[in-house]
Amino acid sequence: MNKLFFRLLVLLMSLSLIGIILVQVYWFNTSFKNNDEQFKFHVKQVIGNVADKIQKQEAYNFYDKINHYKDSTGKVPKKDDILEFYYVQKNPRTNKTIIYSNSIISEDYNISPTFFDKKFDSEKFKSFSSKRVTEVYSDNSIDKSTVNKSLIPDIRIEKIGNLDVLDNASFEIYYKDFASVLPIQERVSKETLSKLIKKELEEYGVNTKFEFSVYSNNLATKVKSTDFKYDKEATYSIPIFSDNEGNSKYQLLVTFPHKKKFLLSELVSVTVLSIIFTLIILIAYSSALNQLIRQRQISEIKNDFINNMTHEFKTPIATINLALDAIRNPKIIDDKEKVLRYLQMIKDENKRMHAQVENVLRISKLEKKELNIIKESHNIHDIINDAIEHVNLILEDREGTIVSHFNALRTTVLINDVHFTNVIVNILENAIKYSPNVPEIEVFTENIKDMIIIKIKDKGLGMSKIAQKRIFEKFYREHTGDIHNVKGHGLGLAYVKRIVDDHNGQVYVESEKGKGSTFIIKLPLIN
Repeated sequence: MNKLFFRLLVLLMSLSLIGIILVQVYWFNTSFKNNDEQFKFHVKQVIGNVADKIQKQEAYNFYDKINHYKDSTGKVPKKDDILEFYYVQKNPRTNKTIIYSNSIISEDYNISPTFFDKKFDSEKFKSFSSKRVTEVYSDNSIDKSTVNKSLIPDIRIEKIGNLDVLDNASFEIYYKDFASVLPIQERVSKETLSKLIKKELEEYGVNTKFEFSVYSNNLATKVKSTDFKYDKEATYSIPIFSDNEGNSKYQLLVTFPHKKKFLLSELVSVTVLSIIFTLIILIAYSSALNQLIRQRQISEIKNDFINNMTHEFKTPIATINLALDAIRNPKIIDDKEKVLRYLQMIKDENKRMHAQVENVLRISKLEKKELNIIKESHNIHDIINDAIEHVNLILEDREGTIVSHFNALRTTVLINDVHFTNVIVNILENAIKYSPNVPEIEVFTENIKDMIIIKIKDKGLGMSKIAQKRIFEKFYREHTGDIHNVKGHGLGLAYVKRIVDDHNGQVYVESEKGKGSTFIIKLPLIN
């Protein structure tokens, strides 16, 4: 996969993920706004219904009180004819005359001041009724002027009934004028208002806390809930108790202190699922991207590993071929001393290649957990000294030194001596290889609680912060500066990490570019 295609793929995947997240955010905002509009619509319906009901309840209570008063006084109301209407129709074929009359009668009730709790003088309350008469006469010469009491009609139909329309209109005008001068607390109680609002909200499915207040000319009245506070975003209002001209000096305000929480609660289930699925996509994307990057890095590292291994094998093979060619030379084959020297060279180079192969196989077995590591009790200072002996020849060739500072008093650990010796050897060999000048190495030990700390410090090239994080990865080698010129295949420190981990220990490095490195190993002691 070339770099351009890889970058394009990452860019497209990133844009797609960002797009999904933005769509989710847009959906959430749209849903929240829709819920807010629906909430507003329901609340407007609720307070409208409440306003109608309290006005109707007030009218009903007043009407009931009037009727109760009329029934209880036993007084006969004064009647007046306020309208009389006649209609006469003559049929020449049948010689019959039809006379229709309609009389509207008002009944005046004098209401005493006690009815109004002595706040008003005597008032009159009127109710209306109608009397409708239809008469049929045989004499076609009869009209309204000739009809008298002695004349009996052939047919007479009389109907008497209340005029509900006039009664209601008269009553509504009267009661609104009367109620308009009463204080608001006498017209509706806060308990009644609270029950009505609660009932209406439940019917519309608005199950959240509410507070209310009745305002008069923008000032709060005594009819309000205890915790009412005006909030522009969560308060809704409607006029109540309109007068005969359609005006109202009272406003019913209802506020919802937990409005946002209620609106969010309706989205919470879908939102949580959306967030979970988005997180799954995000994690999957991150994992896939990480795998792509790692695969690319591994591919590069493996290519370097193959090149390094090829170089590592090329030199010994060339040396072996040259030694064999030399032995075949007739002048050399009879010289026993030279033959033995060339054979030793072949053996050394073969041993060197075998060591490289063993290193690779050892890492492979460790990964597959096929490497059998038997641990026994050992003195860690003895293991370190053995490792120093292993690298003494290389160190002498570079004219370097290793200085030991064994300050630990408790040194007994449970380890595999062979593998742990290889761990120390690998770190010491790196210290020698990555020292451009004469190697100067120091080895420290100390006790901290139930642990022994081993520090191997050099004054070599050091390494970058990025290299410090990845130095224990298989095949990893830093590709900058002189480090790349040092022979190796990036397996030694990976082996070190695996062995230390298997011994329940820790290994890490502290380094500064150009000033050297310090490898630190922590191992648990045997109590």
